[in-house]
Amino acid sequence: MSQEWNIRSRGHFCSFCGQPLVDNSPLISALKETVGGYERFDCHPECWKTAERDWEAFSQWDGVYLAPRKEEKKEALKKEDAGELLRKLMTLDDPAMKNVVYVLAVMLERSRILVERDAKELGDGTIRRVYEDRKQGDTFVILDPRLRLENLGEVQQQVVALLSGTKTLGEVAQEEEAGDIPAGEPDANEEPQSAAD
Repeated sequence: MSQEWNIRSRGHFCSFCGQPLVDNSPLISALKETVGGYERFDCHPECWKTAERDWEAFSQWDGVYLAPRKEEKKEALKKEDAGELLRKLMTLDDPAMKNVVYVLAVMLERSRILVERDAKELGDGTIRRVYEDRKQGDTFVILDPRLRLENLGEVQQQVVALLSGTKTLGEVAQEEEAGDIPAGEPDANEEPQSAAD
């Protein structure tokens, strides 16, 4: 699959029976891998159990359906900016920004805006992490670039520069391409580190 990341919105009707999903009711969500990306399914638990499927889910999780609500109060500006920036970068689908996309997702996970639902290691050794927006229900499939601890500070500085407006996406993309921050497995003697640490 050529895409390094993917966004899929939560459905408001059961993918199998077509009935509306009810606010605060149990929900099964799943991603099906297709040639063009991922197809998302949201359904009643009983429909998931009884529906005939000729495919295996790439990722599947239990949740609770939350009906869309109008925002009563704006969240802190930085959190909104980080979420908007993540969506914008994912729409651009620029492989040079994979490190920035991953660090933004981890920041949003630490801020409890995103929740990691799954992590899949694919045949080529890459890891795709499945995140879900807690409020909006959108699913993000993001490549884990396996950043090394010594490179994390530089990527975090790039994220801060983008959020503060001191650098443009183009400037950061050029830095990424020029510096080509290496990713890879941690050394055998090194403790694995998450971008959140």
